[in-house]
Amino acid sequence: MQAKRFAIINGDDFGFSQGVNQAIIKAHKQGVLTSTSLMVSADAAKEAVTLATAHPTLAVGLHLVLICGRSVLPPEQIPHLVDKQGNFSNSPLSAGLRYQFVRETRQELRQEIRAQLEKYCSTGLPLSHVDGHLHLHMHPVVLRILVDLAPEFNIKVIRLPSEELGFTLRLNRSHLLTKLVWSGVFGRLRQYGEKMLKSQGISFTQRVYGLLQSGGITEEYLLGLIPKIQANLVEIYSHPVMPTVVTEPSRSAGLANAIYGDPLNGAAESGEAELAALLSSRVREALLSNGFEITNHHLLSQRTT
Repeated sequence: MQAKRFAIINGDDFGFSQGVNQAIIKAHKQGVLTSTSLMVSADAAKEAVTLATAHPTLAVGLHLVLICGRSVLPPEQIPHLVDKQGNFSNSPLSAGLRYQFVRETRQELRQEIRAQLEKYCSTGLPLSHVDGHLHLHMHPVVLRILVDLAPEFNIKVIRLPSEELGFTLRLNRSHLLTKLVWSGVFGRLRQYGEKMLKSQGISFTQRVYGLLQSGGITEEYLLGLIPKIQANLVEIYSHPVMPTVVTEPSRSAGLANAIYGDPLNGAAESGEAELAALLSSRVREALLSNGFEITNHHLLSQRTT
């Protein structure tokens, strides 16, 4: 008997802007998107909460922001984490080193993470999962804090990126050296995270696709990827943007710059291409024909209760 297969299709950065919010709702209503991750301190977070409340079939989790964004707490309360305007560092390397080696950041991180979880809870939305902007939630210090707070905030699922490097390189070899480096870094972090989450009964998917092809989760890429997936419980995430919003800032450009150290060519259009992929009937058919039920963490939890 063939094992059941499940695919969670997530849109990150919900609340970043009106254009992102519109794209996520459209991809949920008309496409394959089943889940999203909310930035509670972002400019359009209030609108995102209103939209999510009006679309209860969309599962929503917390997109923890500890880099490239604003804090929930005032800067004077967490002076080792943010500048005087309440902005986190834009450098993953610098932030990661500070969180690891500057003692004063530990308690401030706990306070800010708690504040973001509390702000999420205040929305009244059920918490589907937790992940993080630029995956900084996988930093060992941050992940330990999330695990410690999990019972209090009913955190049942945390994203642990994990994708086969060979799949990505066969489909797209751009930024080869950086993909090799990030595959190694996040492979080690995944191993650490698996042990910690398993010990506390917190769930995670077998595979998560999106990191090594950030800004390029296009229809072509997904049609090449989906038939090669061997795992039975996977998440695919992307960063869709509505093409009608002319002045929309390019999060994908910033994300690519943070990851690859160099903006991808045409990054301003990548969010539109990723939205088109989520709306593609060919992508939906590829998922279904390869045995995947398109679902989210809420629906999966109902199967086991």
